[in-house]
Amino acid sequence: MARLGSMSGVRLLTAHADRLSAFYADAFGFSPTPPRDEEPAALGRLLGIPGAEARALRMRLGQQEIELLSVIPRGRPYPRDLSSADTIFQHIALVVTDMDAAVARLSATGGATPISIGGPQALPESSGGVTAYKFRDPEGHPLELIKFPKGNTPLFWTTTSALPCLGFDHSAIVVADTEGSLAFYRRLGLERGTSSLNTGPEQARLDAVPDAAVEVTALTSVDGPPHIELLCYRGASARTPTAANDVAATQIAFEVADAGVLSRLVAAFATDLLSPGIVELGDGASGALLRDPDGHRLLLRAASK
Repeated sequence: MARLGSMSGVRLLTAHADRLSAFYADAFGFSPTPPRDEEPAALGRLLGIPGAEARALRMRLGQQEIELLSVIPRGRPYPRDLSSADTIFQHIALVVTDMDAAVARLSATGGATPISIGGPQALPESSGGVTAYKFRDPEGHPLELIKFPKGNTPLFWTTTSALPCLGFDHSAIVVADTEGSLAFYRRLGLERGTSSLNTGPEQARLDAVPDAAVEVTALTSVDGPPHIELLCYRGASARTPTAANDVAATQIAFEVADAGVLSRLVAAFATDLLSPGIVELGDGASGALLRDPDGHRLLLRAASK
């Protein structure tokens, strides 16, 4: 069975790429990265929307990358009433060295709206012991700041930086059934990593979900951050699936080894395809778009050699 390569980043759909890129630069320290030579019409075909065009603006913080994807025609804005326990909820978690400084910078930038109640929450050791804060960017994408506990910081993140934000550790997706999602991701070569059951008042305030009880399961990553985390809330509510050009239709991007591996993956996941098969993106690169059991989108991309 063909296997995925490393997770290369996250694509956030946006109605205002320039404004959103300025927010990510000012609030966290992301900087522009040269764009790929991808054709707008090809990126539109990848979404499975006839006649659509898309452009990707790349940004980097530390060793991790996000892309801001503008699509014509535009889809719906991010639903403002979305709960942290809804199955289309998905956020990226940014690692900070100083939570107070990171929140102060976020506040000074403006444009973010809180999800967490009462500011950053120090979770108990049974929930990982991190201090975390959830909020939305100006277009509604959920984000999280996390600070690892002293003496228990993963080796990858034990670094010094003049910026309070170092990069992003993972993309967390809400799923209806952990085991069902694991079965899907195992077929892609990803395995269960660490897991915990997070409960208590701190978790409820972090998520703004009364009596929150969430099973958190990390999927393994051979190359270090970023990785995927599965969040399974007791009583999670399913939402109407997003359209491919909606602002909420975030994509998790993976690089695969070559076009042959991509072809085998597409054949194995034919019933999960959103794109019309493999799409030639330009400059020898190709890609395909899948959806997992809860509708979260996975971009598989084979770069040119």
